[in-house]
Amino acid sequence: MDFKPVASLIDRLTSWRVPWAEVLIMHQNETVFQYRNGFENLEEKTPIRDNAIFNLYSMTKIMTCVAALQLVEKGDLLLLDPLSQYLPEFAEMQVKKALPNGEVYYEKATRPITVRDLFTMTAGFSYDIHAPSIKEAVERTNGTLPTREFARALAKEPLMFEPGTHWNYSMCHDVLGALVEVVSGKRFGTYLQDEIIKPLGMNDTTFDLSEDQQSRLIPQYLFDEEQDKAVRMDGNGFRVGTELDSGGAGLLSTVNDYAKFLNALTGFGTSPEGVRILSRASVELMRADHLNDMTRPDFSWDHMYGYGYGLGVRTHISTAGSGSLSPVGEFGWAGAAGCMAIIDPDSGLTVMYAQHLLNSQEHYVHRRLRNTVYSCL
Repeated sequence: MDFKPVASLIDRLTSWRVPWAEVLIMHQNETVFQYRNGFENLEEKTPIRDNAIFNLYSMTKIMTCVAALQLVEKGDLLLLDPLSQYLPEFAEMQVKKALPNGEVYYEKATRPITVRDLFTMTAGFSYDIHAPSIKEAVERTNGTLPTREFARALAKEPLMFEPGTHWNYSMCHDVLGALVEVVSGKRFGTYLQDEIIKPLGMNDTTFDLSEDQQSRLIPQYLFDEEQDKAVRMDGNGFRVGTELDSGGAGLLSTVNDYAKFLNALTGFGTSPEGVRILSRASVELMRADHLNDMTRPDFSWDHMYGYGYGLGVRTHISTAGSGSLSPVGEFGWAGAAGCMAIIDPDSGLTVMYAQHLLNSQEHYVHRRLRNTVYSCL
């Protein structure tokens, strides 16, 4: 396997808009290629270092879904259970509707939100982190907004549609984190540490950084189209409370650390050291396509052509539709600052790609990276 084309692509990206990029490729549990280039600090021209810590954003969602599937495996949850069985505030939901003249009105939801709806982004939520009820809860909790309080606040907001009838990228997995918290009896971040992170020997994946980790947190940038350059923009705007363990976008990690988690999924739920975080059956359920005739038209992002949506992950269902060199069954997700996971149990392939650029150029970068990696196998 010759991965020079992957290195060339990374070099092109970092000479273009992306301040730095790093890729780690594992095949049959062995690291066969790792390469990084660019500057972690553009102003000081500091080269990207080993074990740099960055925001995973929505790649958090993969771990959140694994945590919740662990509870399904224990019999603590069923996917078809009503969410209100565990979070009672979701029992009486209102649905926002509009008349032909644009007038808005509200009706009581006729379908209950199910646990499965949280996994599959079909609950009816939005991604408005500044919704009135959430803003009020942030103020009421003096900026802490614990995970459980976040869910209570979101339940006060009307749904965008009847649960199960549409797919909409939203705060479903933040609520899923609250569900794990309630069912397990542990704070969500503690549950992840106890059941996934520590067992896998991961040392740098967390919602809250230690002093040492804080020193390795690197700058974050936003590509400004008007200035035609990346400008500094630190912080995670999705974590609206200091005690919110955001299951949708809150984790920080390193390339090497999160690759351990992704590779355990490539191993059908078991790490090379024999640590099992999920059963093979759960991984297969996770990467199954859960879209249906009602929800499929909504999953229409152009860089997802040929992909379905599983339990918190994209899942490859048509090579003709995607034009991708990866096989059907390859799955994963990405994050707002541009990191991406490729999990491919059938090929024994794990790819952890990272960058730290909001307005991440995802449409351009991710499909090219995936094809280049597979062309080298």
